[in-house]
Amino acid sequence: MSRVNLYILQNFLGTFASLFSTLFLIMSIVFFIQIARITSYIEVTFFELAKLYLFMLPRVLLFVLPISFFVSLSMTLFRLSKENESIVIFTLGHSPKHIAKFFMILSGVLSILLLIIALALIPKAAELNTNFINYKKTIAKLNLKGGEFGQKFSDWIVYISDEDTKNDKTIYKDIAMYNSNENRLILAKNAQISNENTGIQLELNDGTIYDISSIVFHKSNFKSMKIRTIQDNSIDKVNSIKEYWQQALTNKKRRKDLITYVLVALFPLASTLFAISFGIVTYRYDRGMVYIGTFSVLFAYFALIMLLNSHTQIAIPIVFFSFLFVSFIVYLQKIAKKY
Repeated sequence: MSRVNLYILQNFLGTFASLFSTLFLIMSIVFFIQIARITSYIEVTFFELAKLYLFMLPRVLLFVLPISFFVSLSMTLFRLSKENESIVIFTLGHSPKHIAKFFMILSGVLSILLLIIALALIPKAAELNTNFINYKKTIAKLNLKGGEFGQKFSDWIVYISDEDTKNDKTIYKDIAMYNSNENRLILAKNAQISNENTGIQLELNDGTIYDISSIVFHKSNFKSMKIRTIQDNSIDKVNSIKEYWQQALTNKKRRKDLITYVLVALFPLASTLFAISFGIVTYRYDRGMVYIGTFSVLFAYFALIMLLNSHTQIAIPIVFFSFLFVSFIVYLQKIAKKY
């Protein structure tokens, strides 16, 4: 590696680290909010919450890395142009062609890494995430709390007035349950939850059942009643990555994921020449082009992904090679002919 490329790389890494950490934090918060929804129906510890986040980490990296690479490269070269360092670099005989070649190789390596994340790590992480949630549904007690609205037990909406702990068992007091499908209301003085084989059992004591319909209103009392819900304890297994993605031939969601992930992984390679074309400028005349160009490329590329990801896999070569070709034309017009 030449000293000039090393100098540009050092500047690039500084910008990349700053932008990557910001986007990574934002994306992590978004995924943490999604993970937090799980705690509405199962109880997880802090370490289990961290494990769920690790299962989503490949998807975070897949989207953050390519965007950070493209924007950082544009802004690094633009800053060098603004401070007239690019002119000095070209005067020393280091042409934009050398810069383009160096970063095309770097973006190619990054795209290969992202393809590994997209095609290998994400399916495995998704499998582990699903199995972990199913496992927790089976063995863990439901996260029912006293005094909180919107809680559910199977198809029942549950409200608990209070709760008490006795002999390491939680006793729920003054419980109300409503099933909208059966139009049935249950009131009980107390209840307990326990694991029963592959399901969870709710035992109600000293209660009343109200069956409500437009014609008949029926009331019955009970001393003890048990409601069981069978949780999904199946463990999905992906025999191979190839078999996982072969489902894209018949499964619309899997096909959509395949097209989206592959195109996002190829974005650094497809956009490198765009970044160089927008970053290397004559600052007096082209100072605003880097912002307009960077946003336009990001918007156009990801808009095409959203429009075409439900179609056949031919969308992958169409989007990738069309952007690569256009970026090469822009590079020839804006950079190669001038420098």
